Amino acid sequence: MKLFDKVRQQKLLSTTLLLITLSVGILIGTLVNTGVKAARDQQTAPDATPLVIPHAQEVGNEFTKLARKLDPSVVNITADYTPKADQSAHGRRRNPDQDDDQSEEGQDLFRRFFGNRGQQGQGQGQGDVPPQIFKREQSGTGFIVDKAGYIVTNHHVVSDGQGNPVDHIFVKMHGDSTDYRAHVIGSDVETDIAVLKVDTKHGLTPVMIGNSDAVQVGDWAVAIGSPFGLEATVTAGIISATGRGNIGQGQFQKFIQTDAAINPGNSGGPLLNIRGEVIGVNTMIATNNGGSQGVGFALPVNMVVRVYNDIIRDGRVTRGSIGVTWPKDPKADTLIKAMGFNHGVIVGEVKPEGPAGKAGMKVDDIILGINGHTVKDGDDLIERIADTPVGTQVTLNCDRDGKTMDFKLIVADRAQIWADRVGAPRPAPEAPSKPEPTSTQVKFGIYPRAVSEEERDLTPEKRGVTVTRVEPGSFAEEIGMQERDIIIAINRTPVSSVDDIRKIQSTLKPGDPVAFRIVRTPPVAAGSRRATSAQQPVTRFLSGTLPEE
Repeated sequence: MKLFDKVRQQKLLSTTLLLITLSVGILIGTLVNTGVKAARDQQTAPDATPLVIPHAQEVGNEFTKLARKLDPSVVNITADYTPKADQSAHGRRRNPDQDDDQSEEGQDLFRRFFGNRGQQGQGQGQGDVPPQIFKREQSGTGFIVDKAGYIVTNHHVVSDGQGNPVDHIFVKMHGDSTDYRAHVIGSDVETDIAVLKVDTKHGLTPVMIGNSDAVQVGDWAVAIGSPFGLEATVTAGIISATGRGNIGQGQFQKFIQTDAAINPGNSGGPLLNIRGEVIGVNTMIATNNGGSQGVGFALPVNMVVRVYNDIIRDGRVTRGSIGVTWPKDPKADTLIKAMGFNHGVIVGEVKPEGPAGKAGMKVDDIILGINGHTVKDGDDLIERIADTPVGTQVTLNCDRDGKTMDFKLIVADRAQIWADRVGAPRPAPEAPSKPEPTSTQVKFGIYPRAVSEEERDLTPEKRGVTVTRVEPGSFAEEIGMQERDIIIAINRTPVSSVDDIRKIQSTLKPGDPVAFRIVRTPPVAAGSRRATSAQQPVTRFLSGTLPEE
């Protein structure tokens, strides 16, 4: 028995030694093979040392802090509209003050800008066939100024090429995939500022407003926006100049100039100082190629604040006017001195029905003061009169042919006096108007009817409801539904009748996601009753989130 145990122990010992030997051999073979492989892999550059990626360590600076701080406050804005039939392919509107012989080439050097991501307007009609009109899309930037959802942007971002309101406006926050519907509270064409409102279910982070009067040439400047649709793009530069006038079409625009890169899509975004305070709204660029060339212009935030406060109070900006104009002469100072004065404005036009005309003022009168206070030049005059409340009586101190004269008049509304030039006030509705619903119209914005036998044969389950009309501006239009689409299911619930749609609609509420399964029927050529084999029906999904009421 002892002999048997001894033999068994020796056998176990031998097996253990054999396993250890094999393990050591495998380990040595692996090490040798690895070394050979490494040497073989580095035969191209045997004397080179492989690079090593160090541990990630953030290198923070003031720009990093600023970008992180402003990230939730700057938004991307997209808008769309369908041009009117009589609107030009380029959507360009002529400046009413432009001389007949003035070239547009120089005007294009200074351009307002936004990214245009849609169809390029109208197709070309042939003969008596009207041109096909496509929906246009454009994008820009804005920034949140109130946690209740108020946003500042440029007027041209939310208007078409002729200054009319767009059909739809969507706002997207950085890091949030939701497209929030926005509506215009009011806008001011003369400063190119608009105020929007969005309703969200969560709190928003407003920007910090700075004081643009403190801006100096050489200060750091940071622009944040969505150039070419690239959200939350941050660029930096310096303040190149302040008080740049005679650039835009508005008399009230005195721009801050910066070399921070600004491109199409930045329009309406904030220009910030190094503390992250908004000092301007990016509005224009000077360019020969359509992109940034280091010359951008932002409307000072102090002017923006004044416009914003008027809009949230009255829905529009009210400015005073006395009904006079004067020529923009680069040698105005020399002309005034030749008249024997070192300040003042020479009247070039008097509106007969305006306050100055009614008070007896004439062309070539020289306005020297208002209520005894000196008027420096034309810019000084228009700013002071514009800021004077409508209905206020003022006294203009003037000179006529060497004789001092005072004219008492009542300041009027600029938009009414110069309606042919600045446009009559046009308050924007808070929500688009909708027609009265008919017995076949449902919440989605469609007019459905029962399918015909021929249409039923086009569907895989031989059922459905045909869309006869899609309401402009409706939820159905937003998700891409078209006339002649056949709805066969909503949220995976089969649809066989108009009543089925109503029942499903009654279970939904604003903010709910909705998915339509449809059959899109191809267009049928004139004289043909059926689609060709190359134009077969296509089954697809259309989905979206029901807008908040």
